[in-house]
Amino acid sequence: MALLNIDSTLRRVKQQIKKMESGQCLEILSYKRNRGVSITMLPDGKLRVRERGYEMHEWTLDPDVLPRVLKSVMKREFPRSRKLRIYKLDSEHLTERQKKIL
Repeated sequence: MALLNIDSTLRRVKQQIKKMESGQCLEILSYKRNRGVSITMLPDGKLRVRERGYEMHEWTLDPDVLPRVLKSVMKREFPRSRKLRIYKLDSEHLTERQKKIL
């Protein structure tokens, strides 16, 4: 997916979460792809959120709590970013792949 403005990222993530099936993953990366957040849909309808960058955290959340948590994580991980990358992946294991660093 193309680069998105950081202001519209949260709205796009909410739209994509509604369409996700169990096991699918949404990955939000900085422009340089060195920091990111991955959101995985679990079989019970909850979401696993992993933060990788300045800090390393993992949460299991209900979908209605996600916007509040994601907003604070985005402020911490992307403090000076104006553009972010969003990728929809079929498996959570693809988030561990080697990424091209700019």
